[in-house]
Amino acid sequence: LVAWDEVAGLEEARAEMEEIVDFLKNPKRFAALGARVPKGILLYGPPGTGKTLLAKAVAHESGANFYSQSASAFVEMFAGLGAARIRKLFDQARKNEPAIVFIDELDAVGMARSGSGFNREQDQTLNQLLVELDGFNNRDQVVVMSASNRLQDLDPALLRPGRFDRQILVSPPDLPGREAILHVHTRGKPLAADVDLSVIARQTAGLTGADLASIANEAAIFAGRENQQYIHHAHFDAAMERVVAGLQQRKVMSEKEKRILAYHEGGHALMSHLMGSGFPVQKATIVPRGNALGYTFNLPDEERYLHTREEFIDWMKIALAGRAAEQVVFGRVTNGAANDLEKVTDLARAMVFEYGMSEGVVSRTMRADNYSLSEETKKLRDLEQARLTDGAYGEAVRLVTKHRAALDRLANGLLEKETLVRDEMQALLADVDPESSMSETVGRVVPIRGEVEAPKDADF
Repeated sequence: LVAWDEVAGLEEARAEMEEIVDFLKNPKRFAALGARVPKGILLYGPPGTGKTLLAKAVAHESGANFYSQSASAFVEMFAGLGAARIRKLFDQARKNEPAIVFIDELDAVGMARSGSGFNREQDQTLNQLLVELDGFNNRDQVVVMSASNRLQDLDPALLRPGRFDRQILVSPPDLPGREAILHVHTRGKPLAADVDLSVIARQTAGLTGADLASIANEAAIFAGRENQQYIHHAHFDAAMERVVAGLQQRKVMSEKEKRILAYHEGGHALMSHLMGSGFPVQKATIVPRGNALGYTFNLPDEERYLHTREEFIDWMKIALAGRAAEQVVFGRVTNGAANDLEKVTDLARAMVFEYGMSEGVVSRTMRADNYSLSEETKKLRDLEQARLTDGAYGEAVRLVTKHRAALDRLANGLLEKETLVRDEMQALLADVDPESSMSETVGRVVPIRGEVEAPKDADF
């Protein structure tokens, strides 16, 4: 099990969990007030964010017996076996109160039921879980906790009051959270004087607690391989690259392919510079890692949660600039932009489906799961997505063509060194001014035009 001091970067979720601990440690105090102990707590969020860690910490701090099972273990070929395993798990917990039953990967048995793709065994297993959740009374000291990566796909019957009625989002940590997690995972590790965990936290935006734990461990492994007494910042850099991009691959590429790759990654780096200070590129490389032949690593200077339509389009230009560079320089494109195209497609879909950020429809969402859509609306949806992506690609081609000399410098630098870091790229682009500053204007109050003037001290 896990102590609270090993749980970092999850302050909001931890506050909710501490309340559950209090319920389990002092049941009479709450019973005297007529309070009902929450029986079902659902932790949801991306993989690796600490959902299982929180459940173990609650069990440790409350002193409750902990019964953990992955929901995939309930999925059987033969009808009735999954339901029997659920009954056995809950029987054990009731015989050993206070207890916590933790069901990981709830999606395996809790997916929304439909006419197709849902068999009798799954139905019986889910029904048995619902029966067990309904079978508690106020005197029972058993709390059921579960984890899911896909809350939206769970059967509505699981989420009704009295079952998993407490739903707690466990999201990737913010900047202070990442630094706190790094402190936890570097305890007992000999860090060199050049290691600043606050800097590493800034370099790992978007990563989960599990990613950060892997980075700390990989950094120690790199230091051990070099027979070092201390872990240096360079070891953390190498560890971040391994965790984010995968293992370095010894792929033999022809000089022609290297040249195409250098221009592709140079296109991404150039467009990041052109889109202004909100999209700084930290590194560009043509060294293969994981499934990628090369990559460009962008790191925002600050963490933000609100983004404009214009920023999203700038992101599309950056993602499509590699393909644009191939088109401008070689007159044809390769399959190297597959991942870029996937990201752009997902972003365009979100802009049209969720955010009302298309050109034609700005005051409604167009999600099919909210309400039925006409065939005309579906066609409009597709057209709006294509308009966004094709428009961004056309602009990327225009800008790459305009700044061809700067692109050549970046590509030649990559061919010579294979990897360029931020300072090296800034030197190569010193004479190139950004073409966009959309991210720098977010939050700035737009003056009111007409008879009424905006207050002079207006601020957002």
